[in-house]
Amino acid sequence: MELENKVLSREISQCLYDTGKTLGTAESCTGGRIAEAVIATPGASAYFKGSIISYVDDIKKRLLGVDAQVLEEQTAVCEEVARQMVAGACRTLGVDYAISATGIAGPGGGTAAIPVGTIWLACGTADRIKTLLIQEDNGRDQNLSAATYQALKLFLDFLKEEQPKTEPAE
Repeated sequence: MELENKVLSREISQCLYDTGKTLGTAESCTGGRIAEAVIATPGASAYFKGSIISYVDDIKKRLLGVDAQVLEEQTAVCEEVARQMVAGACRTLGVDYAISATGIAGPGGGTAAIPVGTIWLACGTADRIKTLLIQEDNGRDQNLSAATYQALKLFLDFLKEEQPKTEPAE
């Protein structure tokens, strides 16, 4: 999947270069893998500003502004936390776009309600966020690899939706 990530990273790079927009990440279970994939493209420093690896809830609350009540009631592995991580990363890192990931990569830590392999991804701006739920356990390494790939793909799709539509010439 590394080659696929590089292809996505290059496409993301081109979109961000073309628009002059910036990107950051807020990662929990992926531990920086999404940021690593983004910076694999030379020149990423022109648009990638940084990452917050919020592996514990305290960092999600303090640095990303994730609501403590949401964490308590829904756990860190939920769509709302992924959304709040995006908004928090945009604010804290001062970027136009952010990508987030929160979940249970395994092999342990899962419950009947939230099994191993459950990962919420989100991307977007502070105001417009798109999410994706992954629910497949193929072992820790594959879970993290799949989450990284899906996060990049989700963000690239988001960027393409954001681009102004041009009318075909007659």
